Amino acid sequence: MRESKTLRKFREGRCARVCGLGHYIPFYVRHAAYVGYDLIWLDLEHRAMSEREVQSLLTLCHYNDIDCMVRPPTREHSRLYRYIEDGATGVMMPLISDAATAQRVVDAVKFPPLGNRGLDGAGLDSDFAIDAFRPNSTYIDDINRETFVVVQIETLDALENVDEIASVPGIDAFFVGPGDLGLRLGQVEDVQSALDEAIGRIAEVARRREIAWGIPAGTPEEITKLRGMGAQLLAYRGDFELTNVLKDSIREFDKALGETE
Repeated sequence: MRESKTLRKFREGRCARVCGLGHYIPFYVRHAAYVGYDLIWLDLEHRAMSEREVQSLLTLCHYNDIDCMVRPPTREHSRLYRYIEDGATGVMMPLISDAATAQRVVDAVKFPPLGNRGLDGAGLDSDFAIDAFRPNSTYIDDINRETFVVVQIETLDALENVDEIASVPGIDAFFVGPGDLGLRLGQVEDVQSALDEAIGRIAEVARRREIAWGIPAGTPEEITKLRGMGAQLLAYRGDFELTNVLKDSIREFDKALGETE
């Protein structure tokens, strides 16, 4: 069973380094693993990919030894554990606002006694049955130990219920959705102050409940600040950053051609 780099960082009190991917770019997986990222956040909530494309990316992640956290477009029970069977290290569930919904996610992703996932044992997560059906296999325990459930805190109800959500066995981390949460806090006069206060509350609950928490970071300075607050799951950069590579390249091109303004 492949060990999760993200969970190892959590258990060591360290921070997992996350980059985003929302398009079918196979080489991106290899490059992210090569430069040292721990985890790719595969966004299927806001981006469209075929099932075979997703399976291909999960396989690449698995064999390049980088975790993949799928943000699914569904809460359907069997669809969620299919992502794990196909090689995902975990799921990040959007718009989870109460403990009962969080429990249903755990039920889908984790085997009994922690959850209620269906057993097949022939997917990539079991080395295509080699691991699951060998004598004295520890496949079920290994999967429960090395896969994770992250829930996004991005609604006012989720913020109110954050302590109850954290109490659900099998929840490994919170991930703050600052865009959605900020949008829902928009009725207050000082949105940024309200968002900062909400992040502080989430961080405090995560610390007290001994689970990890994270958020996207926009600058190195933000990474330092958030890590100082205890964040262990920080997303920094993604496939859209390729735009900046092209901007730098075209500036160099124009300069070399003598066509700069």
